[in-house]
Amino acid sequence: MKKVIVLGGYGNFGKRIVENLARLENIAIYVAGRSEEKAKSCIDGLSKTAKASLHPLVMDIYAADFSNQLQKISPFLVIHTSGPFQGQNYRVPRVCIDVGAHYIDLADDRRFVCDITQLDDIAKENNVLAVSGASSVPGLASTVVESYLSLFSELDAIDLAIAPGNKAERGLATVAAILSYTGHPISVFKSGSWQDVYGWMDSRINDFGGIVGKRHLANVDVPDLEIFPTRYNVKNRVSFQAGLELPILHNTMVAMAKLSKIGAVKSWAPLAKSIVATSNIFLPFGSDSGAMEVLLTGTDIAGARKKIKWTLYAPDGNGPYIPTLSAIILAKKLIGGELTSTGATPCVGLFTLADFELYFNELDIFFAESIE
Repeated sequence: MKKVIVLGGYGNFGKRIVENLARLENIAIYVAGRSEEKAKSCIDGLSKTAKASLHPLVMDIYAADFSNQLQKISPFLVIHTSGPFQGQNYRVPRVCIDVGAHYIDLADDRRFVCDITQLDDIAKENNVLAVSGASSVPGLASTVVESYLSLFSELDAIDLAIAPGNKAERGLATVAAILSYTGHPISVFKSGSWQDVYGWMDSRINDFGGIVGKRHLANVDVPDLEIFPTRYNVKNRVSFQAGLELPILHNTMVAMAKLSKIGAVKSWAPLAKSIVATSNIFLPFGSDSGAMEVLLTGTDIAGARKKIKWTLYAPDGNGPYIPTLSAIILAKKLIGGELTSTGATPCVGLFTLADFELYFNELDIFFAESIE
């Protein structure tokens, strides 16, 4: 029986991964974290429908005995959802590789994801696969880009945007990650060269159409900003923005960014718990619908200008499932023996859009495309 450990298995993303993988037979899933009570509660909620064997596991990735715990269990796969990844080193993936376990994480930190390749040689030596960034970015975003690449002879710009509904569940680690660079410089490829912009600034309104409509957006730091310009030979610009549905919350973040930029506040991240608690006061307002947009502009194979817009819509509060899908798909491919690659890599070039469609349909998530 293959053993799968989900670090942060009862958290915002981890519990969704456990919920999905629990449908598989002949695997043992360890719901891991520092709270045995929360792990047991997560398992209790799935016990009636789970086909997998579910086990609570008290585990702290920063503890001295972390490596010994992993070695004792000897997992086939470890899925790391315990963010924020900003400031984490490669202790967790390195230990996983050393004990012969495949490794997947949902990291959104640029350096963590982009530099995972430094573990490539050791991962190959140990015959395991280590994938970082198996989430909406760069996992799903790169899949969308690559599904349309054949329609372009040259890409001028890739513009990415995510707008969650206000009623969507807020993950503390995700909020802390965003706050860590709010008002701080972010290096982006813009106007054909690398330039600095500032986190949660350059606020604008984007019309996502469909069930979402117009939403505020601002600068967010993601691995795609570093990976995409070179990987797709983009000539002019790669951008990524996200926003909060309620203008009062979005514009408060913009004001906080301005305070950090002028040095009045070094970092908002230590206040993440208080900020999440305050934002939860506004949960009765807004909607439970979110969207993700990938906009490609460039030249087609006939030399004419081309623009493709791909928009994903998530109704009914299902948006938080989207960041988990890349990890779920990878995990199932590894468990089923469909994926035999080894090494350490950011999560790009590993999927087709067809891999995601089953999950989109199950969650009533749908996409629209326009080609001009």
